[in-house]
This record gives sequence, C-alpha cells and structure tokens, in this order.
Amino acid sequence: MAAARRVALATDAFGRARDAELPVLIAALRERGVDATAADWDDPAFDWAAQDAVVIRSTWDYPGRLAEFLAWAARVGGVSALHNPAEVVRWNGDKTYLTELAAAGVPTVATRFIAPGEPVELTEGGETGEIVVKPSVSAGARDSARYTPAQRGAAEAHVRMLHEGGATAMVQPYLERIVDGERALVFLGGEFSHAMRKGPVLTDTGRVDNARVPHPDLVEHVPDTAELAVARAALTALATALAAGPLLYARVDLALDTAGAPVVMELELIEPNLFLTATEGGVDRFVEAVARL
Repeated sequence: MAAARRVALATDAFGRARDAELPVLIAALRERGVDATAADWDDPAFDWAAQDAVVIRSTWDYPGRLAEFLAWAARVGGVSALHNPAEVVRWNGDKTYLTELAAAGVPTVATRFIAPGEPVELTEGGETGEIVVKPSVSAGARDSARYTPAQRGAAEAHVRMLHEGGATAMVQPYLERIVDGERALVFLGGEFSHAMRKGPVLTDTGRVDNARVPHPDLVEHVPDTAELAVARAALTALATALAAGPLLYARVDLALDTAGAPVVMELELIEPNLFLTATEGGVDRFVEAVARL
C-alpha cells in the first residue's frame, strides 16, 4: 500500500491562536487520507523537504518579517511543492502589484505609492474627498487610516511615520460605496468557489487602530457578472505576468467605485482567510483542491 501523501499547512504562533479553520482543515484532510499537519513557518526543526506539498495557510506575522519570509518560501519551494508558489508569494507580498494590474487594464482602485525619501505632499481627494493611507506591506488593515480633507496634515504625518519605519506608503481615495460592503471572491484550484461581503473597516477618521476587526459584519455574497469578470481579469493578469498556472487558492477583494462598478482593492494570494467554514461545502472544496496536488 502506498504511503499517504504528506501535506503541511504553514502557520505561525499568531495563526495557531487565531485561525479557527486550521484544525478543521487538518481533520478534513486526514479523513481524506492525507497525512496532514500544521507547522510554524519559522520552526527550524521542521523538515519541509519531507512533505509532498506545503500549503501556506495562516502565516500572519509575515508582513513584519517579509524578507525572512520570502527567503523561507524560496527554500521550501526548492525542496517541496509550495502553494502558492514562491514567485507568487514574492509578487503578492507588496501591494505595488496593484500598479501592474492597472497597467494590464484590470479595474483597480487608484493608488499612489510613496517610497521613503520621496516628497510627501498629498493632493488626492481634492477639497472634498477622503483618502486612505496605509503601508504597501500589510495585512488586516494594520497601520491604516482614513482622513478627511481637513486632516490632510495628519495624513502626511502618517506617511512620514511609515517612511521612518522603512515602509512604502500607499494613498488611495476612500470609496464612498464601501458602505455597500467589500466583496471577497474566493477561487480554489482556479475555479470560483464562493464569496463573502463585509462591512467597512475604517469607520472613523484620523486614527490608526490596529485592534479593528478585519472582517466586520461578514455575510455570504452572490457576486454578479461584473464582479466575477473583474476578479477573473485580475487572476488572468497575474497568470500572464508570472506565467503561472491555476493557483491552489486566491481571494480577490473588490469594492464599488462611485459609479457602482467593481474595482480590485487587493489580490490575496499568500495567507488569506478563505472563509471556508462560512459557506456550505467550502471545506470540502478546499480539501479536494489540496488532494489533487
């Protein structure tokens, strides 16, 4: 009898404490006959080469350790089948990829990146529009804030604070239609699986609050034709840029612009919450996608 395939779900100390789906997925994979285990990505004692596949699941501390994490992904990708692949992880680790999506014609929220050393003068939003400032490497709305035109000085101070920490800042218009909900479209094995809608995260202005709930008022969502088209266009642009095949998982976060058309907010390909237990059959579809690896 052939030995069961070994699959490690990569996590970290924070993920173990917060990822409620992790034990559910381990149990479901084992029921499917997969020798599944969870391992911290930075555990020096874990033998990644002994795994038939490694799935990045909840490595939620990586934004503060990006260079180390990317080096780990490259090493693991050299000794096992890493999902998503190291080149995808590197591309997706910094939100400057939004520039590439926009250049490829994908409807994307307008974004300006300001690197350390570049002039800090914010003109986005004009005299009436609000803006959002956040680091280009981040997760869960960390170090992000929303500003009114009257708070432009505070917004520029926010950019300088990010620069002092070595981070590139990104500045976007605050989309008023975000009150209609941000959409998260989940794809498994290249196929659309399900979607969720959440309420706005930055509910007040002029304040960085890293204790915010990242997915408030979460409900299942049925995407319309336009939303599915934009999400698929983003994944096609990625596949073209990296010559990559279908990914094990992908989450495309969309919001509506002032005209009510969907635009890409983020493309989550590293360690997103996939809301698998929030939709019927989500865990089964994930397990099936992993079993096909």
